[in-house]
Amino acid sequence: MSEQMFLKLNNGIEMPMAGIGTFLLSPDEAEASVISALKNGYRLIDTANAYVNEKAVGRGIKKSGIDRKDIFLETKLWPSFYEQEDVVEKTLERLDTDYIDLLLIHQPAGNYIAGYRLMEKAYKEGKVRAIGLSNFNKEQIQEILDICEIKPDVLQTEVHPYSQEKELKEFLSKEGIALQAWYPLGHGDKTLIQESLFTQLAEKYHKSNAQIILRWHLQDGNIVIPGSKNPDHIRDNFDLFDFELTDDEMTSIANLNKDKRYYTSTPELLKSYAEMVPPVDQQK
Repeated sequence: MSEQMFLKLNNGIEMPMAGIGTFLLSPDEAEASVISALKNGYRLIDTANAYVNEKAVGRGIKKSGIDRKDIFLETKLWPSFYEQEDVVEKTLERLDTDYIDLLLIHQPAGNYIAGYRLMEKAYKEGKVRAIGLSNFNKEQIQEILDICEIKPDVLQTEVHPYSQEKELKEFLSKEGIALQAWYPLGHGDKTLIQESLFTQLAEKYHKSNAQIILRWHLQDGNIVIPGSKNPDHIRDNFDLFDFELTDDEMTSIANLNKDKRYYTSTPELLKSYAEMVPPVDQQK
């Protein structure tokens, strides 16, 4: 079986660097994907209140037969829940678990300071092993750093070869915050995946273009959570540990950066997030 890579977070906890994301998966798809991923050696599972599949993720973990302590389970609080005192308890209930390995503030919308305080409380109570942020920019992260008692361990944000966020990564590195990449393959942009450089490297290493990109992430220090419901893709997205890109190849990939993002946050969007209430109680 492939040998997993781990990253030590600033609070000393080790986090697997390759996992599966469940964004846009229905409950049935999420449950099947979690079982498939765990069977193929994955130990990092990412979900969120807003994905409305936390119950299914919890079921997949139970059905996998893998010991809970060997799984790194990550979820995210949604803005409309940031001021609800029992939001962490309810999240634990949906996931059918006693603790969450990593809990993130999903969006810098609504009263995210209140949300962060609730995560700090849950951390102190042992319900959460690490906390962090998602989709925050440098200024917003600094705002949290200025008020927090417990430092964020992780920032989850969009990163891929076309948007490498080098300046943000430098800031995070100074603060000891790990970077986790969503859209690690660029939101399925064929232009990105079919870059001739990736095709050449795929031929050299007998891998797919996507595997080359995911390996680049790992060597660049990014935790990756590509989402998939296709068992073959799930298997291939974890088959990353039997080869290594050279320094020159890493540099060539670094030169592909275009600061091109596929998701752009706006004040209007953040306002709509704060008002939207995901139907978490109706999920299967």
